[in-house]
Amino acid sequence: MSFSSSLDAKELVRQAIDIVDLVGKYVQLRRQGRNYVGLCPWHDDTRPSLQVNPERQSFKCWVCDIGGDVFSFVMKMDGVTFPEALAMLADQAGIPLKPAKEGPRGASGGASDKRYLYQVMAWAEKQFHECLLHDPEAEPARKYLRERAISSASVSRFRLGFAPNRWDWIQRRAAKEGFDLKALEAVGLVVAAPEGGNPYDRFRGRVLFPIRDVQGRPVGLGGRVLPESGSTSPAKYINSPETPLFAKSNLLYGLDVARDPIRKSRTAVVMEGYTDCIMAHQNGFDNAVAVLGTALGSRHVQILKRFADRILLVLDGDEAGQRRTNEVLELFVAENVDLQIVTLPDNLDPCDFLRARGADAFREQLMTAAVDALEHAFRAATRGIDIVRDVHAGSEALERLLGIVAKAPRLRLDTTRDDRFREEKILQRLAASFRVGERDVRERLTAIRRAGERRTGSIRSREAGAEAAPPSPAATADPWERGLLELLMRHPECLAGARAVVGAEQIASAGCRSIYAACCRIADAGIVPTFERLMLEFDDPAVKSLLVELDETGAARKIADPQALLEELIKSFERSKALKRYPGTAGLLREGRLDESQELDLLRSIVQQERIRHGWVAPWRSDRSRAPPERRASAAGPAMVSPGAMRAPKE
Repeated sequence: MSFSSSLDAKELVRQAIDIVDLVGKYVQLRRQGRNYVGLCPWHDDTRPSLQVNPERQSFKCWVCDIGGDVFSFVMKMDGVTFPEALAMLADQAGIPLKPAKEGPRGASGGASDKRYLYQVMAWAEKQFHECLLHDPEAEPARKYLRERAISSASVSRFRLGFAPNRWDWIQRRAAKEGFDLKALEAVGLVVAAPEGGNPYDRFRGRVLFPIRDVQGRPVGLGGRVLPESGSTSPAKYINSPETPLFAKSNLLYGLDVARDPIRKSRTAVVMEGYTDCIMAHQNGFDNAVAVLGTALGSRHVQILKRFADRILLVLDGDEAGQRRTNEVLELFVAENVDLQIVTLPDNLDPCDFLRARGADAFREQLMTAAVDALEHAFRAATRGIDIVRDVHAGSEALERLLGIVAKAPRLRLDTTRDDRFREEKILQRLAASFRVGERDVRERLTAIRRAGERRTGSIRSREAGAEAAPPSPAATADPWERGLLELLMRHPECLAGARAVVGAEQIASAGCRSIYAACCRIADAGIVPTFERLMLEFDDPAVKSLLVELDETGAARKIADPQALLEELIKSFERSKALKRYPGTAGLLREGRLDESQELDLLRSIVQQERIRHGWVAPWRSDRSRAPPERRASAAGPAMVSPGAMRAPKE
């Protein structure tokens, strides 16, 4: 099936995809009145700033000034173009689009087309998975998984795979399917040819753990080398490199299958290895995820906070696990999140602990051995120190912890009451733990903050301009321009009256001008320019965001008399044009020296002169019932004429 018009395709996809379901895959939403709200994924949101309107099928974050429809949301979240977002949502809805003229499987952009890259990764995941299940070469991998007690159900659920120890196994298969070698390189499956050499498969001879985004799309791989495979690679584990699809700081292994259980339990269990996560799910802990060979970062925490109120970080009991504890400690104390840390006994990792002691013992650890981040930080900082007798070491430990608290971005004096209350509790606990006065602790925290502000103040000043968010598309619009479009969003029947006076070229703001011109085009085609129809007219996310903003603010105005409002807006338009074209009239109008009738006559005269200047009307009316405008104005121009002289003579 193909569509003769791109608008037909967009409309079908828009109707098929519910924006609440779509946004809910990324953000925990809750109903608030007629809308839904959630934490915005584009800024460090602590209160729900993202609003989703199911009736208008739109979203808006008023902090970020980002809004739009289902297409805008996918474009922003996945960093894709509009055609790619349309194709991705069409695939999701099962709506076939017109096939592209070039490239395999409907791909149009090759290695630069994200939709194509998603197809490549999905195809590769299937090849590796089927190889693990059926290929005789994969027997060492199957043996390894059996030895690790990973069940066949887990193999299927997590789509585990195997890459034979050949230099071009995936390349040869891709060539038969017509996939572009450059695309294989773009997603990290193949390493580009070194100088004088050939490209080669990155993951050869490894058990593969597909890494998926929150929507369940394969975006990367983790590979565990097998000694029996004959691989010469010194790395036990490798991950996909950073690609257009894969960024390990934005991904958590297993989140695609753990997302709903995390939402239900409001708790996320974070581990450090793929097999740890798989074994946890196998033992009934469906809310487990794992980091991707790196320390947990602020972005990981922000992602988890969309679904969870509490994060349990399970650390290996060995020395390496404890070293990693210190690496992530500052992040977690600084984050405004309910974080608890579990350190497993006897140097066991979660996978080995579960195999040796079972699910009940592991659950007991999560319930009884977990301590919150502050307590864990205190224990780490004071390990081996007698804080009562060793005053110097105790003071240094307190100083380190206060330095961490001082870095917290949301624990400042200008933040919310809840955040300040949380800081108060932290300071009270530190004072009690170190047996010092609470006032002394607070004063020292203030001193550390002030010292940090002095060091970074100049840097922040320089960066402020570069990091400032771009202004809204309508930030420079005249109030009457915004008001007119707000009116048209709610009452498109007022367009005819507006067009009789206002031309699209007379609207200064580019965004507003584009929307007004689209209203006119749609109306000329015999179609009512509703909000929904206008959203289909534009692909630019900035214009879509402006449309949502205008529709929302227009609804908030609760326009009782659209015609009266239109007349007021036209007056504002005429006043604005008069002041711009004839600055000398500003004094008369601003000083209020004219009554309403005189002011209206002045504006009408100026508008009439503008119409003559543009050739829209004859110099005077054919019935000669009124004198020509130039006879009613002196040679000095309307700004120099007395109010009485500006009025047309009575008949």
